[in-house]
Amino acid sequence: MGAVTSSMAAKFAFFPPNPPSYGVGVDAVTGKLKMTGVATRENVDVLKLCTRRGNTIVAIYIANPSASSTLLYSHGNAADLGRMYELFSELSHHLRVNLLCYDYSGYGQSSGKPSEQNTYADIEAAYKCLVEMYGAKEEDIILYGQSVGSGPTTDLATRLPNLRAVILHSPILSGLRVMYPVKRTYWFDIYKNIDKIPLVRCPVLVIHGTADNVVDCSHGKQLWEHCIQKYEPLWIKGGSHCDLELYPEYIKHLRKFIVVIERPPYKKTGSEPVPDQLDRPRSSTDFREKPRLSMDLRETLRRSFDFKEKPRISTDHKEKSRADKKDKSRKSIDRSEKACNGAEIPERARNSIDRFGEMVRSVGLCHIDCFRPKATHA
Repeated sequence: MGAVTSSMAAKFAFFPPNPPSYGVGVDAVTGKLKMTGVATRENVDVLKLCTRRGNTIVAIYIANPSASSTLLYSHGNAADLGRMYELFSELSHHLRVNLLCYDYSGYGQSSGKPSEQNTYADIEAAYKCLVEMYGAKEEDIILYGQSVGSGPTTDLATRLPNLRAVILHSPILSGLRVMYPVKRTYWFDIYKNIDKIPLVRCPVLVIHGTADNVVDCSHGKQLWEHCIQKYEPLWIKGGSHCDLELYPEYIKHLRKFIVVIERPPYKKTGSEPVPDQLDRPRSSTDFREKPRLSMDLRETLRRSFDFKEKPRISTDHKEKSRADKKDKSRKSIDRSEKACNGAEIPERARNSIDRFGEMVRSVGLCHIDCFRPKATHA
């Protein structure tokens, strides 16, 4: 029964556009790869990346000369690079970021078949491309996962402790929870984001439409509640699963988030190097136990620290001193919360992107990121 349910979840999750909306060829003049069926831009590189599972995936890298961060975008269902191409260009321009996006195995012109494990290998290949080919640093990379893309995004984020940030757009709690109102995680489930999100150490922004009839808004809200570093979420009133980019508050909130995380205390400097964890093999799709042990270790250290604090019951003078320190700590936290909520964001930056909603209307987003083929409306 478990295997049958797992198969149902996998089939429900993946709907690559057929036929693909673009082709890949070689430019006769430059000898470089190019996409056919979309506008040619000088700041766009077309790439073919090999994954550890033997597939070749297509990716595009959009350079922005004023960028200090790089967005690694994992798109949703019923979409491929051709359908998302114009939107990606607008995001790179208005958010002032470099942007790398890729097609999953079996999507667009990528080889192989869609599966949970293949998407994990796909995003790893895209991340390694950013680091090795474009010199991006982990602390300057923002992972963006839309709908099904929230699965590989959250999974990779658990293994990259120095990430700048994570953005989850209409995310899912897990594959099975999209179909059934289950309250626990089963071994045969896919994309167990609800179990993995507590291991993400960087700031997380969650965006979800309140009228989403494909992935209920409760998915986004529960994930946000389990985040360690919560950033002010965006619940778009009346937004559905496929049209959040058309709301003006979408790009405004994203821009505010980028501005906040690109300055202290969010911006990390001199981060300690960590071992490459991408090459560790997965034995199953189940939630990995090793990071969970590290959380238990931290809890043990906290208990040990609390034990040491107990004997320090002393005179009124010391108690008063400790109370003063707590007050200072609270003030410090309040200031951090103010920064987290994006206080004092330059108004000019917001005004410069107010017309973004009108621009993306011309792109034709009605088929972007749907779990199942269906008629949608703007």
